[in-house]
Amino acid sequence: MNQNQRIEFLVEKMDLLPHPEGGFYKETYRSTQTLATEAGERNLVTVIYFLLTSENVSRFHRIKSDEHWFFHEGSPLSIHLLTAYGHEVLKLGLPGRDLQCAPQQLVKADSIFGSTVDEENSYALVSCVVSPGFDFKDFELFSADQLLQKYPKSEEIIRRLT
Repeated sequence: MNQNQRIEFLVEKMDLLPHPEGGFYKETYRSTQTLATEAGERNLVTVIYFLLTSENVSRFHRIKSDEHWFFHEGSPLSIHLLTAYGHEVLKLGLPGRDLQCAPQQLVKADSIFGSTVDEENSYALVSCVVSPGFDFKDFELFSADQLLQKYPKSEEIIRRLT
């Protein structure tokens, strides 16, 4: 099975849907427990599968919760952050050729982030655990103009992920 066939197989068999930020996803768990947050009542935790291909990106966005990423298969993935220090990268994958890779990474609440698959003609399948749980009311996509005003030195990655 080649890469494209594997991607098609995963999308079909796992019932993955297109995600507004890019890639494909399927929510697999939403706790019934809730808690009060500044943004309102939220589920305690949510979990999704997320599949990203090298042909597309996860666009820069922000959520109001911590998001813990877990690598399953495919190519390593770069999680791009825009911080007070500029553009930073978390590498998600199995340690090997790239010693910076880790099988799990944490994106803190209110971080601006997006992601890319590191190898051409490939994909990455991951899980994301969000706590307090994900709610589209807490999801904010960014335009290049919005980000370039605050992060002008990161223009290359901003243009790529918006």
